[in-house]
Amino acid sequence: MQQVLFRIPFLDVPIYGYGLMLVLGMLSAIQLAKWLARRCGLDAEAFVTAGLIALVSGVAGARISHVLENLPIYTRADLSAAENLWNMINIRSGGLTFYGGFILATFAALAYGRYKRVNLRLGMDIVAPAVTLGLAFGRIGCFLNGCCWGEVCDDPWGVRFPYSSPVYRSHHDQHLIPPAPPELTGVVNGQLSLIPPERFTSPRQREAAATQHSLPVHATQLYSAFNSLLMTALLVAFFTLRPAGGRVFALMLVLEGFSRFMLESIRIEPPVIAGLSLSMVIGLLLVAAGAVMWWVCGRLGVVELAVRPLGAASAAQA
Repeated sequence: MQQVLFRIPFLDVPIYGYGLMLVLGMLSAIQLAKWLARRCGLDAEAFVTAGLIALVSGVAGARISHVLENLPIYTRADLSAAENLWNMINIRSGGLTFYGGFILATFAALAYGRYKRVNLRLGMDIVAPAVTLGLAFGRIGCFLNGCCWGEVCDDPWGVRFPYSSPVYRSHHDQHLIPPAPPELTGVVNGQLSLIPPERFTSPRQREAAATQHSLPVHATQLYSAFNSLLMTALLVAFFTLRPAGGRVFALMLVLEGFSRFMLESIRIEPPVIAGLSLSMVIGLLLVAAGAVMWWVCGRLGVVELAVRPLGAASAAQA
């Protein structure tokens, strides 16, 4: 975990790992979409605009769904209403739920694609691997931020997060770890609570905090990042085979829904239906939607646009 990667010299401006990963993910996703669009003879710049629209709407949707899933964290009694509201909208602190962002970003991008008269099935196929590539960077950002952690484990690769992390606070509040030293607790907004690192007033507090860690947990953020990179490679390879228009996107829905359902089994999320978390339920719905879309797109056939084989562009330039 490294929430602040570095500070800009002379300006003392912090560069947050989570925000940097979001930017890198966006830039990488846009470049991949542009490359695939050019291979189809489409206007690559249209996908840049679509990517920016999807970014803004996606972050908003992802944050809203994350807050709704974790409402107790954002309605803490030891914080004022203004502080709780700030925590809800402060995306620099991390916490974005993929599905909420995916749904809102998809509708926004589809609306823009329809406005630009891009073939929607082909456009969705181009966007699919770009989405999973951006998601991989986002999950690395989650790890750097210390959010979206997994269950407690005793595996050798389990990760212990530091005092400043949400998982440490969660384990401390659940009495899963020994109480923090007295110098790290105090009255915050009228209630006895852990003192946030930004409110430390002495070196002794910082030294005490450095000795505190959570229990080892599954680094589900990194599992998800690796899974997303694998999906990106698979989707790009499938795209080059010229499947029926829309089937790349359909495959992405199935793979993402299934893998997310499996990963949720080792994540800490409250159940909503039949012991399943909201993300698990949505994951099953995505698998079903992807299967239906696969069948429908197969009946509609291939979009009549030439897709050059890999290496054709470089060979032509040579």
